[in-house]
Amino acid sequence: MLPLKLGSLRSLVCAGALVVAMTAGPGAVAAHAATTSGWNDFSCRPSVAHPRPVVLVHGTLGNGTDNWLGLAPYLVARGYCVFSLDYGQLDGVPVFYGLGPIAGSAQQLSDYVDQVLAATGTAKVDIVGHSQGGMMPRYYLKFLGGAAKVNALVGLAPDNHGTTLDGLTKLLPYFPGAAEALAGTLPQGLTDQVAGSAFLLKLNAGGDTVAGVHYTVVATSYDEVVTPYTSEFLTGTDVRNVLLQDLCPLDLSEHVAIGLTDRIAFHEAANALDPAHATATDCQSAVS
Repeated sequence: MLPLKLGSLRSLVCAGALVVAMTAGPGAVAAHAATTSGWNDFSCRPSVAHPRPVVLVHGTLGNGTDNWLGLAPYLVARGYCVFSLDYGQLDGVPVFYGLGPIAGSAQQLSDYVDQVLAATGTAKVDIVGHSQGGMMPRYYLKFLGGAAKVNALVGLAPDNHGTTLDGLTKLLPYFPGAAEALAGTLPQGLTDQVAGSAFLLKLNAGGDTVAGVHYTVVATSYDEVVTPYTSEFLTGTDVRNVLLQDLCPLDLSEHVAIGLTDRIAFHEAANALDPAHATATDCQSAVS
C-alpha cells in the first residue's frame, strides 16, 4: 500500500506503543527493549557490502525503539548493522525523549557513536535521523568532532533551520500522554528548535555543512510540524535535497509518518547509505 493519508493513521498506531510502555508497568520496559531484536546487536560486524554501522537518531518525543520499528528492520533485512539510542531525557518523563538541551543531546550522540565504533571495530558510522534527530547530529559534526567519525548524515524531515513553537506542539497528538507527562513545562529541547533560537543561530552560522560528510535531506510537502518544509533543506557542496512528492506524487505522508512508516523515504535513505548501488525511488518503492 502507498503511504497516503493512512500514513497518519499508521503513525498513531505506532505511537500507541508509547502508551503501552507508560501504562503497563515494569513489564512494558522489558517488552520495549525486546522489540529491538535484530538491531542494537553489539556483536554485529559490518559486511564488505555495508562496511559502516548505521546509527538511528529519533525525533522529539520519540525514543530509540518506537521511532524505528519500521526503518530499523528494513535496514537489518538489507544487511546493515543498525543501532539506535535514547537521548534528551528529562527527569520524571519516561519514554518521551528528545526534550533536553540539544547541545547535551549531541554529546550523548557523540558518546554513543564512540561505543558503536569500538564495538564494531569500524572507523566511521552513517547516521539517519528523523525530525530533531536529523538536525541535532549536525551539532555533533560541527562542534564535537563528529565529522571525523561520520561518513553520511541522512535527515528525514529534519528541522535544520527551525520551526515555530506552534508547529512543535502539533507533535503532541501523535504521542498520547505526552502533554500530561510534560505537565505544562516548556523543555529546552523544544525551545532550541524554534526558528531564530540561540542554538540554531550558532548551529547554522558559517554554513550548513562541514567538509567530508555526505548530506541527504528527505522532506515532504505535507509537513505540518516543520514549516515551511523547504527550511529543512541544506546548502552545501555535498548535499542532496529530496522532496518525497517528486519521487511519488501520490505520497501524502506528513512529518511523523515519513520517519515511522514511509517505505519510499526508507528506500531513499538506503540509497543515500549505499549510493554506488542506488536504484530509482518511485511509488513502487512503497511495496519493494
